Amino acid sequence: MRNTFIYASDNPGIILGGLWVTPGITNANFHSMLEIFCLFSDTFELRDHNEQLIERDENQLQPGNYYIATNGSVTLTEEVPLLRTISGQSETRTASFRDAVRARDGGCVITGRPALLGRWEGLEAAHIFPLAYEEHWNAHNYGSLITFPPAQESYGSINSVQNGLLLDRTMHGFFDSYLLAINPNDNDKINPGWPDDRLLQWHFGQAVLTNMKGTGEPCFEQDFPPGSDMIGEIMSGPKAGARMEFELFSRLNAIGSCG
Repeated sequence: MRNTFIYASDNPGIILGGLWVTPGITNANFHSMLEIFCLFSDTFELRDHNEQLIERDENQLQPGNYYIATNGSVTLTEEVPLLRTISGQSETRTASFRDAVRARDGGCVITGRPALLGRWEGLEAAHIFPLAYEEHWNAHNYGSLITFPPAQESYGSINSVQNGLLLDRTMHGFFDSYLLAINPNDNDKINPGWPDDRLLQWHFGQAVLTNMKGTGEPCFEQDFPPGSDMIGEIMSGPKAGARMEFELFSRLNAIGSCG
């Protein structure tokens, strides 16, 4: 599902990536996305199919073919996004995380839909950095970005309110699947306890890698009706081993309704 494709001007037969352009994506956004999944050994220019220079400005990006011109080299990063899908478990320490996110946001930070009369139906606390990858979080010291620790140290810094957003159920699904992300360099709203921009940038980068690099990452089945063979469907789908590992750690770390 793309209406825009990216090539190197000296090798126009190979697609480097692409995206579906939606209103609000600017030329400057496009340049910054390229720098997430393309590695440049020198400065580069971006031109359209008419060889018109595309400036790094706030003009709306137009669908079409774009060509990267550079005196150096351009290659795709070997970085791949952390696999992430939707689950549905909870536990005590993520309940505390949920309550803190509710108290701060009061409603969906994307759609603006508030909780009504103190009822939270349809609103869910989402982890920005997936709880299933808590070991990765700890190993790479992401906890150093946290200035609002959770209620108890044993809950882990990954369950800080600063690693969460309140989203309605649909937006949560999009967010967890990297179909929706917040660009922290695009004038996002800052509140006390709001996530550090570097966490939002991490998730934004994961979304770019998932959807723009090369041919894009595979889509995963999420709808498993009662009585269906969930394990069988996963094992017959793409990246079966990684998907099963994620599902296992999701349940062990009680991800789901809290992220």
